Amino acid sequence: MTPLRTTPHTPALRTRLVCALLAAASLSACAPLLLGTAVGGALVASDRRTSGAQVEDKAIELKTSNRLGDAFGGRAHINVNAYNRMVLLTGEVPAEPDRLTAEQIAARVENAGTVVNQLVVATNSTLGSRSNDVLLASKVRATLVDARDVISSAFDIVVERGEVYLMGIVSEREANRAAELTASIDGVKKVVKVFQIISEDELAKRQPKPVSSEPANAPASPR
Repeated sequence: MTPLRTTPHTPALRTRLVCALLAAASLSACAPLLLGTAVGGALVASDRRTSGAQVEDKAIELKTSNRLGDAFGGRAHINVNAYNRMVLLTGEVPAEPDRLTAEQIAARVENAGTVVNQLVVATNSTLGSRSNDVLLASKVRATLVDARDVISSAFDIVVERGEVYLMGIVSEREANRAAELTASIDGVKKVVKVFQIISEDELAKRQPKPVSSEPANAPASPR
């Protein structure tokens, strides 16, 4: 697992991309959340995690959010994202000891791996700030989709008060390119890489195999 790295460009509210898509229909689906994960999306075949890992990550997010809710109630705004058992905490807590408490709670959740604690000591973010993050998340996704040299579905996008966190299982080349594209977007204050870095050889093994259009038992073509 590679260490957390940042690309210069400053502090934190978060919104999952799937939340951003739902927000186009109704902003209230995501923005009013005070604690816990935003709305999760359907598991997709293009995800580089196994289907089992995707289910496990959703369970980690739910358990962590519930335990943080029990511990903090409405005193804090904490969002949880898990990708291949790496747990990202973003949002705001009242005091420094609360940051450490939240991290310890997340680390004790079953199957949770590394905890990346990006919580800040501040008052809870405003509805306006969260709304801006929803829009920014959609811009980041659109930029990655439009780029021809990255696979947009390989990245999870989290936005907190203008800071963009990119998660995924990617090569060094993909990580750097996605960060570069994201940093170029107006309104992005900082890009934080929260990746599991793999080699280009490992990446090639994870790429989906092309599906043949020939039926499995198709008769041989006449000579």
